[in-house]
Amino acid sequence: MYPTLGTDPERRAWIDATVKELAAFGERHRTELDIANRANKFPRELYGELGRLGYLGPLVPAEWGGLGGGVAEYAVISEEVGRHGLVSGQIAAQGQRWLLDWGTDEQKQRWLRGIATGEIVFSECISEKNAGSSFKAMKSTAVRDGGDWLLSGSKTHINLGADCDVTLFYALAEEGLTCFLVDMTRPGIRTHVTRAIGLRLIRTADVELDQVRVPDAARLGPVGGGLQTFLSTFNVSRLGNASELIGLGRRSLALALDYASTREVGDSVVTDFQGIQWTVADAWTALQAASLARDDAAVAHARGEDIALRTTTAKKLAIAAADQASEAAYSLVGGHGLYFDTPYTDILNDIKVLKVAGGSTEIMRNFIARRVLKDPGHEGLA
Repeated sequence: MYPTLGTDPERRAWIDATVKELAAFGERHRTELDIANRANKFPRELYGELGRLGYLGPLVPAEWGGLGGGVAEYAVISEEVGRHGLVSGQIAAQGQRWLLDWGTDEQKQRWLRGIATGEIVFSECISEKNAGSSFKAMKSTAVRDGGDWLLSGSKTHINLGADCDVTLFYALAEEGLTCFLVDMTRPGIRTHVTRAIGLRLIRTADVELDQVRVPDAARLGPVGGGLQTFLSTFNVSRLGNASELIGLGRRSLALALDYASTREVGDSVVTDFQGIQWTVADAWTALQAASLARDDAAVAHARGEDIALRTTTAKKLAIAAADQASEAAYSLVGGHGLYFDTPYTDILNDIKVLKVAGGSTEIMRNFIARRVLKDPGHEGLA
């Protein structure tokens, strides 16, 4: 659903081609994707194929192996990934954004092209067991040792933490929060695969660093500048989260409508009943509203405007829309959706994970409220 992005004729043609190609990819590899999802396994070969097709590097210039697009292209690909249940490139896109914004030439040469093409798998080590959205509670440390740094800390909820080639590790140095690109072959790193309920194609892991030595050249951004590096990426990546949520909502509702429109109830089918039609209308409207907010943020980014409030609004609306669409799908299919050999529960669990990723509804509400209350014009209300 691209109510604004799709109005540009040139972009519309690209969107149509992308939708067609990713739908075909999903149909061609449906069995492999479903098996990997149930097994909690990262399908690296399929991930690499998406990279070769150009769908893992939407934000990266062509000379670095990427698509050479912008936030709009990133949003479209993320939505279609959700729509067709593909392996997500969300973590890769965040790594690309970090490197493009903060990376040195040496860091870009070493990592950027491979991340964009899927040859290198990226992860980000931020969350800790008692420090999710609060950096003040972070226990991981970065200690200078000559021209090197010694990194220590235990991270959790790390998508692709056990499958990646490089991770971005956030830790507290004497000067404050700082982040480092860490080659996962370095000694002192241990990983343990965990079993999250959703997004199992980019499975989670606990990652522990014990006195891992890295050169200062591995540092991304300034010492003590970790918060700035984080915000510059997550203000954009929230649109990826929002888009994937919209895609998941679309997938659940579309599959349910295909079933319900042929499911006979007496002399009628399920979708003949007014109560069901209202449920469909409400779910579609929620998805359309979230898509409009997401498109607005993408267009504003292309104009060079501040998008923090827009991306937060889009994520909040996308959470609600995906929830509503998934709930509507269960109403449409009834008992048919209560089994693991139908996709509805897997979609619901993916939605649950994405509701938290990049900031929960409560964090979105807090940010929006602070912006409205702080602004003399209350962000357009006055």
